[in-house]
Amino acid sequence: MVKNNKIEIVVVLDNIRSMQNIGSIFRTCDAMGDCSIFLCGICATPPNKEIHKTALGATESVKWKYFSSVTKAIIELKKQNYQIIVVEQTSHSIKLENFSTKEKKIALIFGNEVKGVSKETISLAEHIVEIPQYGIKTSMNVSVVTGIILWTILNK
Repeated sequence: MVKNNKIEIVVVLDNIRSMQNIGSIFRTCDAMGDCSIFLCGICATPPNKEIHKTALGATESVKWKYFSSVTKAIIELKKQNYQIIVVEQTSHSIKLENFSTKEKKIALIFGNEVKGVSKETISLAEHIVEIPQYGIKTSMNVSVVTGIILWTILNK
């Protein structure tokens, strides 16, 4: 059974270096329903043995496309009337529990595991969303964050 979401979502991965993270995000997108992935920059692409380890076949069920830069992906998404939402901790971020959208087409941008989302990419977004964190570490794994964000947005 394929879930038809009320919102069409594109997950944009900007320079994600870990192929296991990419595979996990493919699997999460498959579990969420109508969700596709744009792989940008240094992201590895299927078919790939390391991605397959965590994707477990989801690269066959989730639509994906590669772009040499996240800017090119954003330009295409804006042409298709997607609302651009960056997931990053900034002084202007909206806490996830306070974020909602009425848009039917959204793009969620997730950045590099170490560097995050670039300032240039943030400047192209309509919203910046973050998950509040209370521990000593101020970040979570990108694949975990993707799951939390997708589940929360799709179930509001």
